[in-house]
Amino acid sequence: MTDPNTKQINREMADNESARQTASSVRISTFAIAITIVIALAVFGWMFFR
Repeated sequence: MTDPNTKQINREMADNESARQTASSVRISTFAIAITIVIALAVFGWMFFR
């Protein structure tokens, strides 16, 4: 049989891992959006000054 205490610890570990993965995904998405904006501004600037 599984100890109820062990189940609680496993549940907490899963929650922590889920939160870590979510934070990582948000960080990567923010980075991707920032890169896209920089590229768009560069293209706009290139077209404007051409």
